[in-house]
Amino acid sequence: MTDAASRLSSLAEQVLGVPLPVRLRAWDGSQAGPPSAPTLVVRNRRALRRILFKPGELGLARAWVAGDLDVEGDLYTALDLMAGLIWERDDDGRTLLQALRDPAVRAAGRELLKLAGPPIPPAPPREEMRRHRHLHTRHSDRRAISHHYDVGNDFYELVLGPSMVYSCAYWESFGKDATLEDAQRDKLELVCRKLGLKEGQRLLDVGCGWGSMALHAAREHGVSVVGVTLSQEQAGYARKRIADEGLTDRVEIRVQDYRDVGDGPFDAISSIGMAEHVGAERYLEYARQLYGLLKPGGRLLNHQIARRPQSDESAYSVDQFIDAYVFPDGELAPVGTTVTQLERAGFEVRDVEALREHYAHTLREWVANLEAGWDGAVRLTSPGRARVWRLYMAASALAFERNRIGINQVLAIRTPPSGAPGLPPRTRVWQG
Repeated sequence: MTDAASRLSSLAEQVLGVPLPVRLRAWDGSQAGPPSAPTLVVRNRRALRRILFKPGELGLARAWVAGDLDVEGDLYTALDLMAGLIWERDDDGRTLLQALRDPAVRAAGRELLKLAGPPIPPAPPREEMRRHRHLHTRHSDRRAISHHYDVGNDFYELVLGPSMVYSCAYWESFGKDATLEDAQRDKLELVCRKLGLKEGQRLLDVGCGWGSMALHAAREHGVSVVGVTLSQEQAGYARKRIADEGLTDRVEIRVQDYRDVGDGPFDAISSIGMAEHVGAERYLEYARQLYGLLKPGGRLLNHQIARRPQSDESAYSVDQFIDAYVFPDGELAPVGTTVTQLERAGFEVRDVEALREHYAHTLREWVANLEAGWDGAVRLTSPGRARVWRLYMAASALAFERNRIGINQVLAIRTPPSGAPGLPPRTRVWQG
């Protein structure tokens, strides 16, 4: 078989209706496409079978995770060029099925089948987690959290750096002098300031991760903290950090579902990067649970990724790659929906701050850490898992940069009957 790249490029254009925006190199060494563009490497014919048997994002993701597809050149540029083919087409393959009504496209499809080899669907990579429904029961949430977070603390140290904070950092500016560690510390301090933490108060940190928020609040603000997580590995790591800093009298880390916390009231609650796991059907329950755990006048800081609203919200579907490989059962909602649900639960929302550009910058820092420590990441997990994380973080950085998704800190209060919120008339000062 010769010049597979030219044949693939031509067939892809017929099927997709547009030329491939990247260069293509096939398993036989042939190349086609723009010479200055990043190169999409099709390492074997199995990559084609994965895409043909699962058209759309999931087929491409499986080929990437398995190592059947790769990119040479700048990954961000390649993903940006291919965004229209990955994120803006129908994930379930309906667009392709409609195109196949065209006789010329059907002929191209038959030629692709010939190129792909034996018509046997390859097994999904072992890194894929498959479920039938998004139930968000205690059992399913624990399983999903374990899939994502119990990858190994050493792996997360490599990617996240010393801060071990797995959420959007906060930069006063995006200059070269600011480090990721500085920006994560500043984010934790920003949360503490918004919560108005004072010595002797009691804080609940929902989805406490590796304990960074709990440690910062106890050490810098003198509060007592209860942190809850569903990950055994996170809890063990956080407890060791707390013991090493001599803060076991102030910080308790539990492996516990937020729905089972019953020892309120708390003066403040932080929920940083956790609410994405709750699910749309459970969100009001989540908001009411946190509201019930707060003292009158207590504050909630909800730090959460948001998606853009759709004209038909009933058509929303979870991103297939993220759902299968990264955040099983994770769901995103528009920020307006989040605010509405919090207020339905009884909260008064006092401030919403968008940090979209900050998360894009954070993700690029994490990708740089992963790429710099690639051999170690593969050794600590697997080649497939390392590839999952590289693709997920790079694609997410672009999604934040292009405003396909956002991130918001929502400050909400359990306003007391007097109506006095305990906040200054203006919580932030704008600079022109």
